[in-house]
Amino acid sequence: MAHFAANLTYLFTELPMQQRFAAARRAGFQGVEILFPYDLAVKELVRCAEATGLEFVLLNSPPPNWAGGPRGFAAEPGNEARFRSDFDRAIRYAQALDVQHVHIMAGRAEGPQARRTMIENLKWAARRAPRASLTIEPTNTQDMPGYFLSDFDLAAEIIAEVGAPNLGLQFDAYQAQMIHGDVLDLWRRLAPITRHVQVAGFPGRHEPRTGDIDFARFYRALDEAGYDGWIGAEYTPLTSTEAGLRWLRSA
Repeated sequence: MAHFAANLTYLFTELPMQQRFAAARRAGFQGVEILFPYDLAVKELVRCAEATGLEFVLLNSPPPNWAGGPRGFAAEPGNEARFRSDFDRAIRYAQALDVQHVHIMAGRAEGPQARRTMIENLKWAARRAPRASLTIEPTNTQDMPGYFLSDFDLAAEIIAEVGAPNLGLQFDAYQAQMIHGDVLDLWRRLAPITRHVQVAGFPGRHEPRTGDIDFARFYRALDEAGYDGWIGAEYTPLTSTEAGLRWLRSA
């Protein structure tokens, strides 16, 4: 059975980051994700995790200046040096925090050259950090206009072409439904290359409880595929996080 991790970038935002760990533990989560922890003190994050017994599951690489800034550099021709320096920074954080997965963001780009650039950057990253678990996640272009990796089949092709044992898919159920429209079919095809799963309701990206995705069936499909990794709760609560946690107690 998979374990649930609270994405603290999205959840418990009514609290300071340091207090979100204890709130996540009280709610029943066993791990946490923080998309961009780079402005936070590593020692403080380690203290919060140790005090609550929560595992660090995921962080993103890069970028630190998210608000209105770039959406990664892996597929952007000409930004190879920036990609590499930011990746090294992410790996330093991941090692200090004992993070299980590092999500590599593609950035805004298009065309064959962008694909070649992303493949070469991923090959470099996989060699650079051979003991790190690296993921890539397709993201719909409605929420993130111009994002290069906007198709799950493309992600599977890139993972196959890179051919690195430490690179896999980050399967976000919300993104899967938004892009392809059939989460269960897509999961059954891509489960073998998936390293990490995330959930949010569709439409709206709220609690994974109502809408077009049958989460009870989805969780059963995860079990049937033998997936025993983490499920990250990456959604925007309709009201407060606490008020919407009924889904977790019944998952």
